[in-house]
Amino acid sequence: MNSEKHKCAIRGSNIVTYLYEIIISMKILTASILSFIFVFLAVIHIYWGFGGKSGSAATIPTKVNNKPIINPGKIDCFVVAIALLSFGVFVLIKAGIILVGLPGWLLNYGLWVIAALFILRAIGDFKFVGFLKKIKTTEFGLMDTKYYSP
Repeated sequence: MNSEKHKCAIRGSNIVTYLYEIIISMKILTASILSFIFVFLAVIHIYWGFGGKSGSAATIPTKVNNKPIINPGKIDCFVVAIALLSFGVFVLIKAGIILVGLPGWLLNYGLWVIAALFILRAIGDFKFVGFLKKIKTTEFGLMDTKYYSP
């Protein structure tokens, strides 16, 4: 009878181990995909920082008359690229793919800060950017609704 309990405990242990491995695999896959997205977006900003123009027309918020409301320069593009690269690396660190010692407060709150930034971006400025924008018919407005905010 004890051997039956032992076999059941071993089988139960194997199931727990199997589920744990699946969860770890999903965590690594999710972190890798998210990090890839951040790095991809950083590369686009680096391209723009070096003067690339392709794809940039619909990425700047404009008024109804198609006048840009901001005029980001090269340094702005590089700052955003560095932030996006940092987010990508941080996600890999948090997932345990890259082993680097970071302060506890950063490990505890870093992903929350990144999420908050993107939530604020999604909410927007209530006029040109985000889900709650009023001007939706410009090229940027259409792309923002369809791709950038989600």
